[in-house]
Amino acid sequence: MKQTWDIFCSVVDNYGDIGVCWRLARQLSRELDQSVRLWVDDLASFHRLCPAVNEKLDRQSIESVDIRHWQSPFPLIEPASIVIEGFGVKLPANYIAAMATAPLRPVWVNLEHISAETWVDSCHGLPSPHPMLPLTKYFFFPGFTPATGGLLIERALEQTRDKFQSDEHARKSFFQTLRIAAQSKDTVYTSLFSYENAALRALVEAWSSGERAIHCSVPESGAVIPGLSKVLGIELRPGMPVVRGRLTISAIPFLDVDQYDRLLWVCDINFVRGEDSFVRAQLAARPLVWQAYVQSDAAHLTKQAAFLDRYVKQADATTAQALRAIHSAWNKQSQDIGHCWDALMKARAPATAHARRWAAEIADSGNLVNRLAEFCQDRLK
Repeated sequence: MKQTWDIFCSVVDNYGDIGVCWRLARQLSRELDQSVRLWVDDLASFHRLCPAVNEKLDRQSIESVDIRHWQSPFPLIEPASIVIEGFGVKLPANYIAAMATAPLRPVWVNLEHISAETWVDSCHGLPSPHPMLPLTKYFFFPGFTPATGGLLIERALEQTRDKFQSDEHARKSFFQTLRIAAQSKDTVYTSLFSYENAALRALVEAWSSGERAIHCSVPESGAVIPGLSKVLGIELRPGMPVVRGRLTISAIPFLDVDQYDRLLWVCDINFVRGEDSFVRAQLAARPLVWQAYVQSDAAHLTKQAAFLDRYVKQADATTAQALRAIHSAWNKQSQDIGHCWDALMKARAPATAHARRWAAEIADSGNLVNRLAEFCQDRLK
């Protein structure tokens, strides 16, 4: 049944928040024919992920999604029948008041951050009554089990990915669009998207002095380019690759969400961060190294370990150990990252086969958009 949706996104981490909310909005529109308004407070960051966005417009329609600039004071409008808070964002007070007085009160959902921790299964879908108003908010957790909300996976993603990865001409053409010259046949292609990381210098040294040629593509974003420029002693710029021993580093323009997917598909190993790129790297069916969002109480290490427990469960012992070690070193920003990289290279073939099995497994575990729509529809009755 067609419903109206309001999705609220406050851009905190520049790209992860809006990346998830944009994928959710357009998948609801494309695949379920839902009517979606996406409220975003930072259109400049949104424009980088979706170049069609005009950051000067307060209202625009892109891919059948009604995009609104979320500003203060918030306009007096009729709430949608389904209201989504992206990652616990605080809704405008007048909008909440309008929800409380609506003839049919909306289904109100807080879309939480993804976690592989076991407690998520028991907390997914729990209600939280408002302390003063006749409203109930529900907590919806993305995750890796049937007891959670699943993951954002487009309907034809697997077929599109596999067709691209098996098409050598498509791969070469994609690299050409990024102004990346052809490399030797034995080159290992990597992508690097990370927060600041004290282990970066040691990783670059391992790449530079290793047995295999490495090509690393680095999107212009956040701390990655400045950090690498400092390590290399030269400013990285798109179209001007830097060579250090066996390593070639290419800075590339920031990519929209679809082009970033293709970067993950074309690379052999992907370093990713946060949430959106983390999930997309898993769906790329390639080995990944994930840097969780750093938290002062080291809770990110618990999240990373919980994911690894699930991710390597079906891998052989040597591959599992290599994957655990490099994730741990990268998240602890350890100088051991070079040794861990070498171990992963020795386990590269089984790690790649395992990554493909994992991508199929999580695709079978459930689609977030379908589960979310069914969850909300049941509570509208």
